[in-house]
Amino acid sequence: MHPALSQLEHSFQPSVLTQIDDPLLSEHNIELWLKRDDLIHPIISGNKWRKLKYCLDHALTVGADTLMSMGGAYSNHLHALAYTGKVLGLKTHAFIRGERPSVLTPTLIDIQQWGMELTFISRTEYRQLRQYKQHDALPGIKPNEYWIPEGGAQVLALKGIAELVTEIPVCYDLICVPCGTGTTLAGIIGAVPEQVSVLGFAALKSAGFLNADVDALLVEPSLHWQVNFDYHFGGFANSNATLLQFMSAFAQRTGILLEPVYTGKMLYGLYDLITQRHFKPGQRMIAVHTGGLQGNRGFKV
Repeated sequence: MHPALSQLEHSFQPSVLTQIDDPLLSEHNIELWLKRDDLIHPIISGNKWRKLKYCLDHALTVGADTLMSMGGAYSNHLHALAYTGKVLGLKTHAFIRGERPSVLTPTLIDIQQWGMELTFISRTEYRQLRQYKQHDALPGIKPNEYWIPEGGAQVLALKGIAELVTEIPVCYDLICVPCGTGTTLAGIIGAVPEQVSVLGFAALKSAGFLNADVDALLVEPSLHWQVNFDYHFGGFANSNATLLQFMSAFAQRTGILLEPVYTGKMLYGLYDLITQRHFKPGQRMIAVHTGGLQGNRGFKV
């Protein structure tokens, strides 16, 4: 790996595995552990770093000096990318979905202060950008520029996600992860032992496309995974009092903060399925905390 990236990663904290002590879990004879990727770094946290790691290594290897990507006004991906670019001495440029707001979100203020150039585009233009997956595929891109798809959703990301799986020191029956683009899910599917089931929780409404997108990312087909589409709470970045109350109660019991876009929805859904006796008693489960706690600034949590 490029020396600058190795130096950055050496400053990170371990992603520990924490067992969740909860009477509900004991009642249903379920053992739940949380993979604390939120602890890696206060800004470059969770799957954001894992998806970017080898992409950035490739960018540095080919001599790029500008990283370009896309995202929304509260994008965890852009937040991590802008900060990482600043640390590595790389220029960054982002296409932001929608018109420029009269008051920038805290996320946009951060990334702008870290030197990221912002270009606001229409939702139609934004959807068109999603078709460009390769680092040099963006029309008009220059030799020194490097394109990173929305959320870091590209093949190199799978290698970083796979490292998450290799860090888990215990045997387990099921691993759960929230899904936006499905990249983290695909990376986990490709890395887990054959006997382990993988369950994704869609954070978006009408996210049936995830099945095909994940299949397209997999190097080898697998039958041991599925996506649950029932806990999106009205759509991406949507929430309600029920979800926020669950997150608050979880934090009070465990001391672990969640966010309502990804990990909060996943754990709410997992607890609901456990309550419904969806899983066989005696199972050991791993749930991945994908970080992104900066997104809480967009909600009253």
